[in-house]
This record gives sequence, C-alpha cells and structure tokens, in this order.
Amino acid sequence: MAEAQRGKLVVISGPSGVGKSTVVREVLSRFDGQLRLSISATTRAPRPQEQDGVHYRFLSSEEFRQRRERGEFLECIEVFGRGHWYGTLWSEVRPFLSEGIWVLLEIDVDGAENVLQQFSDPISIFIRPASFEELERRLRARATETEESIQRRLSVARHEMQLADRYEFQVVNDTVPQTVEDICNILTDRGLAHD
Repeated sequence: MAEAQRGKLVVISGPSGVGKSTVVREVLSRFDGQLRLSISATTRAPRPQEQDGVHYRFLSSEEFRQRRERGEFLECIEVFGRGHWYGTLWSEVRPFLSEGIWVLLEIDVDGAENVLQQFSDPISIFIRPASFEELERRLRARATETEESIQRRLSVARHEMQLADRYEFQVVNDTVPQTVEDICNILTDRGLAHD
C-alpha cells in the first residue's frame, strides 16, 4: 500500500485534569470515520458505567503480563505506582493504519515517548492548561480525588509539563471549543480531511 494511503498516528497527551478526554471526544466527532480512537488496555477494575471495549479493554493482570511478554503492546506502563498497567495494543493500531484510517492515541508522556521512538512521523500534540493554578482548580472541582491523590497528580503534571517540548505541537486548553478547533486545524493541515 502506498504511504500516501496509509493512516497516520496522532498522539495526544497532557496532564490529568487538563480536559484531554473532552477535547478528544469533540475532535473525533469532527472526523467521523477517518480518525479512530485507540482503546487502551488496563488491569484496573472498571468504574461504574465503564464498558469493556468501549472505554478500555479490561484485562486481568495475568493476561496483560502474557500479552506484554508476547510483544502485543505498542507501549505499556504501570501508572501512578499503584500496580495498574495501561497500554496500547498493536491490534488497536496496525490494522487501521493499513486501511488508511488515522489512529489517535490519548496516552501519558511516558507512553508517548515509547511511541515516538517507534514511529518516525506521528503527529504529537501536548495539551497544556492555561496555568498550573487552573489545572489544580480543575482537579479539585472534580471532587472525586483524595488530597493525597490530587497532590500525586499535580506532581506528575509538573513532570509531564517539563516534557511538553518533546511534542511537535503544544495547544493551551483555555476553552474547549478553541482547543478543539486548534487541534482540528493541525490535523487538517497534516492531511486529514473533514468528513
């Protein structure tokens, strides 16, 4: 298959609380059928309302380990030191790229680093908060985290923001509509046509 017909890999990262999932959902709706979200695998238990194969591919620790040992992951990492693994299965990427469908990975900076080492031309986008204070405000507004969890996420966010320069593009999420527009413009400029 000619390279021009192959899909491209889009990597989006950003600190917890920056609004990645909301932005990604909107971006996907703009490119319906041409841009596909890779569904990550995880060893953590599903939360209420989460469905296997929709939100994540929920794997037992043993199955995740076996698949990792067989080389079935493009990238995987233990997140937040809690014993939960997350990763991107090759089966979520290769078949779609070969069909000319662009694949979007919403992953953390460590996973992105692994992807960027394996792909020569991914489109990498880091979503930044308007300020670190705004990020902390958003995390606290969720009212779903303990103080310890918030502090851990803020510490990880500081680390991630220091690595933002490794990405091809950085977009500040001041407002969701503008952030979505900025990312759609990047993708369109790189060759992804609106539906």
